[in-house]
Amino acid sequence: MRRIKLHIEYDGTGFAGFQRQGQGERTVQEVLEAALRRLPGARPKVVAAGRTDAGVHALDLPLHYDTEDRIPIERVPLALNALLPPDVRALMAEPVPLSFHARKSARWRAYRYLVRVSESPSALWRHRALWLRAPLDLAPIRAALGMLVGAHDFKAFATKETRPTKKRLFRAEVWREGSLVVFEFVGDGFLRGQVRTMVGTLIEVGLKKRAPEDVARLLESGTRAEAGPTAPPQGLYFLAAGYRPYPSR
Repeated sequence: MRRIKLHIEYDGTGFAGFQRQGQGERTVQEVLEAALRRLPGARPKVVAAGRTDAGVHALDLPLHYDTEDRIPIERVPLALNALLPPDVRALMAEPVPLSFHARKSARWRAYRYLVRVSESPSALWRHRALWLRAPLDLAPIRAALGMLVGAHDFKAFATKETRPTKKRLFRAEVWREGSLVVFEFVGDGFLRGQVRTMVGTLIEVGLKKRAPEDVARLLESGTRAEAGPTAPPQGLYFLAAGYRPYPSR
């Protein structure tokens, strides 16, 4: 028996999220496990570093599965990609100890959110970024982002969350790339809906609909109803996960 750590990317547009569901919905987990069932010796149960909602994408999502196959490790992505649909790709594989757990062993996770600012919506970006016509002022957004970094109770930004809501955000940044405004967050873990609600709130800051100081008040109050709207899923990407402590700057 060996355990394989697999890195995948996927376009979340045609999926009802990562996690297998009970009503036969098309999910990334279901598609991956169906492909693994066709590899002799593989045990088709995958455990991912994170779970994404419907419409959310992944650029590099680590997961693990167990197998007794004899496929050389460097050929595992090639074998899987021959069986996977085109909106899911295996990027690389590596052997790991049986004690490794893609979710429980992760020390940090990173997400990216894309906003496209333009006069009219784009046919090509409609499933890749949130479209805004009004420009965003990044200066107050950066001021608000600074208040999010550190250990806080992020209850005000969570949606239907039953787990403990205290998390640590290592990094929160925003910058422009042409017509895109790029948000990036790195933390020890994220609550359900946290990144998208933080982005929805920060967009209101950038549109001058609320002050940067509102973010600090939200962290203090923990009141979800006072936060901004949850940004739509198509702009969100699972970016990476790390298994060593996040480097301090």
